[in-house]
Amino acid sequence: MDTLRDVLDRADAVLLDFDGPVCDLFGGACTAYIADEVKDRARLEWGRLDRRVEDCADSHGVLRHLADMAVRRTGGRRGTRLDWADGIVTRHEYTAVRRAAPTPGARELVGALALLGKALLIVSNNSAEPVREYLERQDLLEHFTAVLGRDPQDPHLMKPHPDVITRALAELGDPSPSRTLLIGDQLTDLAAARAAKVPFLGFTRDAGTAARMRREGARDVVGSFEPVMHALSAPLTH
Repeated sequence: MDTLRDVLDRADAVLLDFDGPVCDLFGGACTAYIADEVKDRARLEWGRLDRRVEDCADSHGVLRHLADMAVRRTGGRRGTRLDWADGIVTRHEYTAVRRAAPTPGARELVGALALLGKALLIVSNNSAEPVREYLERQDLLEHFTAVLGRDPQDPHLMKPHPDVITRALAELGDPSPSRTLLIGDQLTDLAAARAAKVPFLGFTRDAGTAARMRREGARDVVGSFEPVMHALSAPLTH
């Protein structure tokens, strides 16, 4: 069976989710206040909202539910512009990155992977520009080939949809997905990686999430980057 070192060595490129593996974007706080602001504006735009929109207390979830509502309002046609909703969420993400705490060990991991010649890309459900600002503030941006975030025109393309991973592979010149690795902290990351046929490394300090990842087929799940750094310095098994 492959060791973690084997998995890392086989990857010519490493795709990193942002919130979790790179930083703690909202400090563990609920994003219901962002969802509420989106809903307040949506009521001005559309009046009464669908129950799923009203009940949603997550900034990304509310974008998805608004997109679903827009499809229903137009009789099944997609394409209703939701720039205003995405803009509200993005504005809060800009605020969050300016005070976000770096994930312990993330800087060292990025540096080690870059020294090994791995291409590094961010694949996030956050907006790309706030992510880029964070990386620049942390003097990490130079290590990344690309920073890819959600499509502001279509929230349905956020992970677990593989769109952002597919775009990352295109940035790399469409290599074999097996030669890349996604590091993510959510089940949506795992689902997106599986859909794109990209190997996955789970990163979570939550025991329940780690167990669910393993049940869903993730072989490697770590609670810190220490075992990853150790694996990078370990000899290959074959």
